[in-house]
Parts: sequence; structure tokens; C-alpha cells
Amino acid sequence: MNKLIGLKELRKNADVYISEVEKGKSFIVVKRSKPVFKITPPDEDDGAWETVVNFTDFYKDGISAKQLLKRIGSL
Repeated sequence: MNKLIGLKELRKNADVYISEVEKGKSFIVVKRSKPVFKITPPDEDDGAWETVVNFTDFYKDGISAKQLLKRIGSL
């Protein structure tokens, strides 16, 4: 079941709600008593999320934007 929360409440306590979503909870956010959007955990099983480039491979010792673009272009 989705819990209703106000937009102001979400803004003031975003870290709390992020933590709750990470635990699997969902929320419907309302503004002036009207639903405006829903916050849900991403569905890990639908295949929509994938790693395209692991930037940590490039940033270990620092890298310029030009060098990064050159490396990405060679992938």
C-alpha cells in the first residue's frame, strides 16, 4: 500500500524517504491535496538498469575531460 506524503514533507525529510524507498516502500506525493507523482523503488528485474560505463575505472588518479572522452570513444 502506498502512503500519501506532502511535497513539503518530502522536501524537509528527503533522506528519510530515500531510506524507506530503499527498503521497498512506495509513496504518493501530493501537492495541495492532489497527487503529483509516485516514488517507488526501481524494479531490478525489468532489465532497464545496466552499467554502460564504469567511470571509476577512469577516475582512480584523475583524468581530464578530453582524455575521458577519448577513452569512452574507444570502448
